[in-house]
Amino acid sequence: MSTERPTEEKLQKVLAGIGLASRRVVEGYILDERITVNGEIAHIGQRVNRDKDDLSFDGVPLRVNPELVYYLLHKPKGVISTANDPQGRRTVNDLVPAEPRVYPVGRLDKDTEGLLLITNDGDLTYRLTHPSQGVEKEYLAEVSQKVSRGSLRRLREGIELEDGLTSPARVSQIQDGIIKIVIHEGRNRQVRRMFQAIGHPVKRLIRTRIGNMVDLTLQSGQWRQLNTLDLLHFEIDQVTE
Repeated sequence: MSTERPTEEKLQKVLAGIGLASRRVVEGYILDERITVNGEIAHIGQRVNRDKDDLSFDGVPLRVNPELVYYLLHKPKGVISTANDPQGRRTVNDLVPAEPRVYPVGRLDKDTEGLLLITNDGDLTYRLTHPSQGVEKEYLAEVSQKVSRGSLRRLREGIELEDGLTSPARVSQIQDGIIKIVIHEGRNRQVRRMFQAIGHPVKRLIRTRIGNMVDLTLQSGQWRQLNTLDLLHFEIDQVTE
């Protein structure tokens, strides 16, 4: 049996290495007691094992495992939101690196476009998809004609669907037939069914935001890898909502 001790590194080096900030700035965070290790206030020169120790910044977990990856993809229409498809259709996993193996966080239906998070971090996936978290998702929906004030009010107050009443949504008509809608539920094809229920079938649907994750530079089919600061800002937003 091996007696080799787990590799430990200086906390400042680990935090700077994952892109939190420069070592000097990280030292300031430590002195300001903004960093904790396993729930305890960290100190300068402390050594940590990035595989075993839980590191947090302002109470938000820091993801320091180099084996975990996070991709933000602009899913095109016609692509399936699954890791693989028995029917051989193109999936979101065909658009990102093959290794390491990753999985989409939630789903966008085949005809819906827009932002989708893909990762191998099961803990983050669980927290983002669990109903108790209430992560906001923002969409732009195109319909064939102007939506009346009464119909917009119905969307805001909740729509009775076959699987129950939807939670209130934030809704605005940014121009005739173009509706911005923000929901925090994750029911199957929910936005499409809501618009169908008010008599305005959706012609085109794009997800433009997940929580505070927005990227207007991504074109259809493009992706970028999220860094530590992206994830930190996202998780702080979820904690403070």
